[in-house]
Amino acid sequence: MTTDEDRGQDHSHEHAHGHSHEHGEMSELSDTQLRVRSLETVLAEKGYVDSAALDAIVEAYETRIGPQNGARVVARAWADPEFRAALLDDASTAVNTMGNVSPVGSHLIAVENTVERHNMVVCTLCSCYPWEVLGLPPTWYKSAPYRSRAVLEPRAVLSEFGVTLSDETEVRVWDSTAETRYIVLPVRPEGTEGWSEEQLAELVTRNSMIGTGLAQRSDGKSGDS
Repeated sequence: MTTDEDRGQDHSHEHAHGHSHEHGEMSELSDTQLRVRSLETVLAEKGYVDSAALDAIVEAYETRIGPQNGARVVARAWADPEFRAALLDDASTAVNTMGNVSPVGSHLIAVENTVERHNMVVCTLCSCYPWEVLGLPPTWYKSAPYRSRAVLEPRAVLSEFGVTLSDETEVRVWDSTAETRYIVLPVRPEGTEGWSEEQLAELVTRNSMIGTGLAQRSDGKSGDS
C-alpha cells in the first residue's frame, strides 16, 4: 500500500499557469519513491491499475481507516459493560456495529488485558493484521526480529517497547493468521471515571491494541512509563 508520500505526489511545485514542474519534483524524490512512481505509471499505462482508485484507497486509509477506529472500539468497551461483553464474546459482530466492516472483520477476536494477564499480538508467518480497526501495520510488526522474538522472549520485547510488567503477570502471545486477527483491549487507566467515550479514545494508542504498549494515563503521560 502506498501513500501520497510514497508515491511522491507533491503538488506544491506548480507554475502560476497551473502546470506542474515535473522535473523539479522528480529530482526531489527518493530512490524508493521514484521506483514506486515508475511502477505505478507502467501499471496504469497497461491498464492493470486505476490511478484514481489508488488515490481513493490511500485517502481511505489516511482519513477513514486506522487506529482511531480501534480506539473508539476500546473506549466504548471501557464505558459500556454490555458492549465490552459483546466485544469479548464476538469481536467481529461488535466491531461491525460501529461501522468498521471488512472481510477481515469476520475473523476478529478481542483479548482483554488484566492485572493477571498481558496479551500481545504477532504474526509469525507474515504480517496478518486487523486493518479495519488498526489501519496499516507498523514496519516493526512486519519485521523478522519481532515476529520471532515476540514468541521466544516476549518480556524482553515488551521491555524494549518500554513496558515492564510484574513477575506475577502472565504474558500470552497470540499468533495472527489469514483466518484470525486480534485486537487487545488494554487496561483502562485509573482516574478516568465519568469520562466520555471521546475523551477515553484519546488515551488509546495503536501499540496498546497490539499489546506492545499501554494506554496513556489520565494525566496525558505515557502508560508505558
